[in-house]
Amino acid sequence: MESRYRELLTEAIQISEEYRADFGVALKLPAGVAAFEFKAGGTKKAKPTAPVVMALAPPPPVPNPKLAPLERRLATAHKKLDVAKAAGSPTKNLEDKIYEIEDEIRLAQPA
Repeated sequence: MESRYRELLTEAIQISEEYRADFGVALKLPAGVAAFEFKAGGTKKAKPTAPVVMALAPPPPVPNPKLAPLERRLATAHKKLDVAKAAGSPTKNLEDKIYEIEDEIRLAQPA
């Protein structure tokens, strides 16, 4: 009940301020209300706010110098595998080589 009471009082204050702003006079209290003290200020003071902290994007990761040659070797091995498949040659050795290079790349990357 107390929270509802506070909500209603807050709403009454807002309505009173809007009425005074629109018509230039304060609202009169109903006969049954003995006292309702609210002193309207001319302007509202802005509440101080906490400074806004913007999150910075993390810096881009530094490329690992070991990865570039491994990726080139992997691309070359994939090309050789495609050529071998097109020619109908055995591809087991090339597939094993690609697996080894991919494994080296996986191990070279940070955890």
